[in-house]
Amino acid sequence: MTSSSYDKPRMWYRNGHVQTVIASTFRKVNGVYYNRERIQTPDDDFLDLDWSCSGEKILAVISHGLEGNSHSASVKGMVKALNEVNIDCLAWNYRNCSGETNRQLRMYHNGATDDLDLVIRHAITRGYENIILLGFSMGGNMSLLYLGQQSDQLHPQVKGAVTFSVPIDLEDSANQLSRVINKLYMKHFLKLFYSKLKEKQALFPEHINLENYSKIKNFKDYDGRYTAPIHGFKSAEDYWSKCSSGPLLNNIQVPSLIVNAADDPFLGSKCYPRQQQTNPNISLEIPKYGGHIGFMKHHIHKKYLSESRAIEFIQTLSEKIE
Repeated sequence: MTSSSYDKPRMWYRNGHVQTVIASTFRKVNGVYYNRERIQTPDDDFLDLDWSCSGEKILAVISHGLEGNSHSASVKGMVKALNEVNIDCLAWNYRNCSGETNRQLRMYHNGATDDLDLVIRHAITRGYENIILLGFSMGGNMSLLYLGQQSDQLHPQVKGAVTFSVPIDLEDSANQLSRVINKLYMKHFLKLFYSKLKEKQALFPEHINLENYSKIKNFKDYDGRYTAPIHGFKSAEDYWSKCSSGPLLNNIQVPSLIVNAADDPFLGSKCYPRQQQTNPNISLEIPKYGGHIGFMKHHIHKKYLSESRAIEFIQTLSEKIE
């Protein structure tokens, strides 16, 4: 396990909340063109995949963050940066995140690794022999959880993972987001959740009850009322426990990078396993600044720190593969 700090960005970037807001709200990424493909799931539903490829040997399967999608600035910025160094990209959209409500009651959640596996299997049918999992926030947790679950049964085509701003302990992160300092973020997420629930309620009125939704103030309330019962968990705590990647990190058999900024407003102390992590396949880096999926860099360098680090890690890994 390694820990490092990146070069200090400009003073006005240093606050984690500032980086988080700027990176997620104001960043615009041009020059990314997707080819969309819809694949069917075993439960008669669908996943929408967005490809940005030129026939290269390495494919990055990119998993977005909570309430994001393939068009999130962090995802498109990464796709653009990786394409520029001849790495193909597949940015997949979780259920109900591609712009169309899915057919089944099931929605997306941190433990939806079966959907990730379906996406990986589909990519393998395209002939890719070198696949890197790349995840932001929730997508990072899902990617690491998947690798930990698969362990010795992992598809040999999957060579490693690069993850950023990862809530490897979901309860710790939920508690962090329930703090007063994160009230605006929590309110924003709950508003987005409500929109999706309302669409789903039109299809499954007997399963989705939105009465007194305004009384929900945090993830414990939301996950306990919706995420857990809809997806077969006993409670919010049961969901967090079973879908956190932290306990399974020692099972991971391929090189995997976790980059969690020290000033990330969404992560508590348990999301930085400095001493507990002994798996030589895991590299933990804790830059001083970066916020939550921020990792901004001087604009003259074009790429964000997350993109530069991902390229470095993947290129080093590809040298070992070859």
